[in-house]
Amino acid sequence: MGKPTGFKEFDRKKVAWRLPVVRMEDYGEIYTEPENDQLREQGARCMDCGVPFCQSGTGCPIDNLIPEWNDLVYNNRWKEAIERLHKTNNFPEFTGRVCPAPCEGSCVLGITNPPVTIKNIENAIVDRAWKEGWIVPSAPKERTGKKVAIIGSGPAGLAAADQLNKVGHEVTVYERADRIGGLLQYGIPNMKLDKDVLQRRLDKMTAEGIRFVTNANVGQDVDAKELVEANDAVLLACGATKPRDLPIPGRDLKGVSYAMDFLTANTKHKVHGDALTDQFISAEGKDVIVIGGGDTGTDCIGTSIRHGCRSMVNFELLPQPPAERAGDNPWPEWPRTFRVDYGHEEAEAKFGSDPRTYQILSKEFLGDENGNLTGIRTVQVEWTKTEEGGWNMKEVEGSEKEWPAQVILLAMGFLGPEQPIAEALGISTDPRSNFEAKHGEFTTSIPGIFAAGDCRRGQSLVVWAINEGRGAARAIDIYLRGHSSLPAPGITMGSQLVAN
Repeated sequence: MGKPTGFKEFDRKKVAWRLPVVRMEDYGEIYTEPENDQLREQGARCMDCGVPFCQSGTGCPIDNLIPEWNDLVYNNRWKEAIERLHKTNNFPEFTGRVCPAPCEGSCVLGITNPPVTIKNIENAIVDRAWKEGWIVPSAPKERTGKKVAIIGSGPAGLAAADQLNKVGHEVTVYERADRIGGLLQYGIPNMKLDKDVLQRRLDKMTAEGIRFVTNANVGQDVDAKELVEANDAVLLACGATKPRDLPIPGRDLKGVSYAMDFLTANTKHKVHGDALTDQFISAEGKDVIVIGGGDTGTDCIGTSIRHGCRSMVNFELLPQPPAERAGDNPWPEWPRTFRVDYGHEEAEAKFGSDPRTYQILSKEFLGDENGNLTGIRTVQVEWTKTEEGGWNMKEVEGSEKEWPAQVILLAMGFLGPEQPIAEALGISTDPRSNFEAKHGEFTTSIPGIFAAGDCRRGQSLVVWAINEGRGAARAIDIYLRGHSSLPAPGITMGSQLVAN
């Protein structure tokens, strides 16, 4: 710890976003350039904790060595900081931008004061490392002769590919979309993760010998069984891409769409410059309603504003979270508190108020005689706690309301992976339709076929996907060679996997 009294001397100060009125006019990243002195002060706030909860337990799923690189930043030892950061995280430029930072939620300083700005420091370290030229391709010196196919190029698949390539296996990553990256490419808008940031990491991985194949829909236009036979091991990292629907009257009206369809088509056209297709949904001049909160809902808000929507409303079924931790939400649990994300901030700047409306239940989509969406009918609900500690929802009599809308985006999460691969290979699934594989072992019901990421654990965070990809890589390496020098990441992995 570089400055023992830093947590008493300095207040929390986040790296600012660009002003809403400026950034909503473009698709550039929302972040500003951090100041070195500010980052050093924030690093100095890191305490000499007896147990650094930030990097384990309820904190970072990949066990980032947070106190160590906080200290290194405070002491201006930036090159050593990126070396420590890369020991646990293959892609800190991704997590530093899009992770909700469970590490900050469990920061010990957060018991009495605002926590250390861990996410800002992480992002600054890796961005500086790229700028200084410290991150360069490093191909393995020897190859094992073993071939591994990875299906899915999201953060889990990429992390596994990076790890397996380091120990010399020949890795090929298959992606059904036209570009590599999975949700990093099409699920997270450019405002949070610029695609050049993604591409520079992919270019490095390509230079190190990893092969990427796009437009390869395994289980449909690529024979899954042939792929298994042609490789020594296969990893399924295809995500949880089946969206949660809202099957109420009027669902088939033109104008009701899944959030991910909206975001994907937007990135293809507005960011990559691809030609307009029937999949592109324009919010320009329209009343837009986003149903569902979370990161995806916020991204739909921010994207619609950049289109030039006429109005914006965001429906949330649950009550508004409290400003501070509730009594049943103690530290070091993730703080379930009210937050203002970039999209909410932009909506308030454009329309004069926060777009979120709470305790709203959608009842019916409304349309015209031509099948076009014109609005939605809702009812207010109230939540009451049961004697057993659960919650009951009840509609409030007389609270029906009709809202105008020509675009409604469903951002209510995902139900699990699509099933063609599992059906083609005969892989067992759990009751939630995820590919059945135990965390730490990652092997499916078929030897040699592994699963990791959202397709195994369900919809989750990018940082958890990296955890799973790294863990699966170690499991595959042990399967192929009987031992592994790869680290066993993750706070729940246990000791069932050891080198023989």
